[in-house]
Amino acid sequence: MFYKPSIYCLVLAYCLLAPGCGEEATGPVTATPTPSVPPPTGDTTSLDDGAVDFGLFSDTYSQLASADQTDNWMHYNVHDPVYLVEEDFTWCYNTDVAYGHAIRPGIQIRRSINLVEWEFVGWALPGIPVQGANFIRRSGGEPFGNIWAPYVIEVGGEYRLYYSLSSPTPRLSAIGLATADKPRGPFRERELVVTSRDDASRQTNAIDPTVIVTPTGEHWMYYGSAWDGIYKLELDPDTGLAMRNGDKGVRVAQRGFTGNTINGNLEGPEIIYHPGFDQYYLFLAYDWLETKYNVRVGRSDSPTGPFYDYLGNDLNDERDDLPMILAPYRFLGHSGWQGVSHPGVFEKNDNFYLGHQGRPGVDPLYMVMHLRQLFWTEGGWPIVSSQRYATEEESAVGEAEISGGWELILFDYTVVPGYADEQRSPGFSDAQRVDLSDDGSVSGATTGTWSYDSPWLTLALGGSTYTLRTERGRDWENEVAETILLTGLDAGGNAAWAKKVSN
Repeated sequence: MFYKPSIYCLVLAYCLLAPGCGEEATGPVTATPTPSVPPPTGDTTSLDDGAVDFGLFSDTYSQLASADQTDNWMHYNVHDPVYLVEEDFTWCYNTDVAYGHAIRPGIQIRRSINLVEWEFVGWALPGIPVQGANFIRRSGGEPFGNIWAPYVIEVGGEYRLYYSLSSPTPRLSAIGLATADKPRGPFRERELVVTSRDDASRQTNAIDPTVIVTPTGEHWMYYGSAWDGIYKLELDPDTGLAMRNGDKGVRVAQRGFTGNTINGNLEGPEIIYHPGFDQYYLFLAYDWLETKYNVRVGRSDSPTGPFYDYLGNDLNDERDDLPMILAPYRFLGHSGWQGVSHPGVFEKNDNFYLGHQGRPGVDPLYMVMHLRQLFWTEGGWPIVSSQRYATEEESAVGEAEISGGWELILFDYTVVPGYADEQRSPGFSDAQRVDLSDDGSVSGATTGTWSYDSPWLTLALGGSTYTLRTERGRDWENEVAETILLTGLDAGGNAAWAKKVSN
């Protein structure tokens, strides 16, 4: 089924929310281009590998959100992050956003040594890309004043930045390529990769690119938002552009429908290859970005698909797929986190990580970078940590450490067809208090049994049995430096999280 969201949804998704309309703003804000500033000669950094000051990680940051505070942005004002791992730094590139303030366009760049503390280093581009803007204007539209959802990849010493430029005209968008010889740029425009127009053609919206290089050297781009789902497009490895001029690609994933209404948006793909499982994993963003935004994933033997979900369904069929590995959640005593999607996935030092925006329940217009470890089930499915990464060192969890009080989240999901007008509630999955006793019983808000074969804890609750991986990590909500965390799935692909608590 071909679905077309209203112009309101497409415009509001990034034009109003991404530039930042918070308490200080009363309506849309438009970024104004500014001249490029070349990187300084002789790179310096304020980052080090010392202890982390967790006092700098509040959920809100209005005092730091404005354009004159960029040196203090750190992990704030981050939407649609993508990551590039280099020898010294991990780099993050993201959509042009600022809470409650206009901000210049150009794709924000940050970097980190320890994946927790981030340093803002500038912009990739001097302003709105000329080629993308010219395409939109020649097609009868006017580009938005900010650049969306980049993707960056290094190929043979060349850094390729794929950017998204859209407009208030429905589906009038472009994905372009800019290149540099350093991760921080400056990047220079090359050409447009794929475009979409407001016409009768069947195509997705040309935004939200992600690229995979296969072990045999093929390059594939996946892209799209709403309209006709997620597309795959073959790229020329030598140029980084479409292999065939004018090719739009073909669809590989779509959403389910309730009657004739789409169950929600589908966008923000991320593709990775896991050599250990010899599988390609396609991570997807479901639903409205400010509220119900969540992460689904499918996998394939081939970069061309088809991709299958946890239950063996083709992602290109008209259904909503499992597993849902990350969704709006709320631990006890906290306002919760919503809008937790548009995943950026990467590997560093043999560990996998997933980054995304997090919008606090107290004010969902704040955008905070969350970075979590990804683990893998024995069957080769990704599961994501219940807490943000905090430079913790992993060590085995003993069975004697399991007994005690826990906060448990069993993820649930209610289909709310539509977009911003309909999906006004995040639909938090809320934590409940349970106790795991030495005798293998579970009591409290729910009852059942547990058993442990390190690092996997089996939790049988009613008719569902969850296989959960143990890890050590920070309890961010209670500001506890170290506790035990659980994450995993049941046989139906439903996710569960837990963290051990001290009272």
